[in-house]
Amino acid sequence: MTTSLPLLYTHVMGSHGFPAWFWTALDKIKAGEYGQTDARETFDDATQLAIRDQERAGIDVICDGEMRRFFFVQTFYGKMEGLESLEPLRKTGLYAYDSVPRYRAVKKITVPRGLGTVEEFQYLKTQTDKPVKATCPGPVTLSIHVQTRPGDAYNNDRLALCWDLVPAVNAELKALVAAGADWVQIDEPSAAIVPGQIGEYVKMFNACVEGVKAKVGYHVCFGNLLSRPRGKRSYRWMFPHLLDCTCDQFVFEYANREMAEIDMWK
Repeated sequence: MTTSLPLLYTHVMGSHGFPAWFWTALDKIKAGEYGQTDARETFDDATQLAIRDQERAGIDVICDGEMRRFFFVQTFYGKMEGLESLEPLRKTGLYAYDSVPRYRAVKKITVPRGLGTVEEFQYLKTQTDKPVKATCPGPVTLSIHVQTRPGDAYNNDRLALCWDLVPAVNAELKALVAAGADWVQIDEPSAAIVPGQIGEYVKMFNACVEGVKAKVGYHVCFGNLLSRPRGKRSYRWMFPHLLDCTCDQFVFEYANREMAEIDMWK
């Protein structure tokens, strides 16, 4: 990142809100009413909107708003092999955590063609002259909508599933650096949502960033589906293990928390 930044610079976590017209367009894309070019232009327009919003707000470091990702991680499952789709548990009423599509591992999961974040980043670079960062979900978060059950491909072992995703995340981060990213952020809200194994999650994170020659941020939150958290809003149980992460920056959630637990950063 060659541009000089102020001491207290600003950047966003990653996801930008979808405007109403974009939801309408997504419905038409899903229904097959848009051609390939129509769909590409729609996603480009939405990404430009997110970038312009950040620029108008005076944000110092810009991201693409993750506008090409549906509900944060759902888009990535289409890039994985070894998954079988399952019906959502809830199909009526308010969209909730049990409304999202779910998956089952029928064999060991692979990501042979990457997660697609490089293409997102390449477009971002063409749309702003300001410093930029790239975001990529971590292995625990990528696993969150994959069910684990006795007798499945991972025999109910979520940690084994997550470790199988580590090489894909590491390769994705290195590809981002090769594409010009000098700041990458790994998003792992699920590390705070699924308690009790933080030491293993730290090892996974460090394996993901091994050999990644860039500024590395680690984003941990509690889930945020339509402003509703999925886990208990507390980082306390994650310490001191979290301090063993090989990263340059922690990106924590304080929205609606009034800077709770700030005393832990002394």
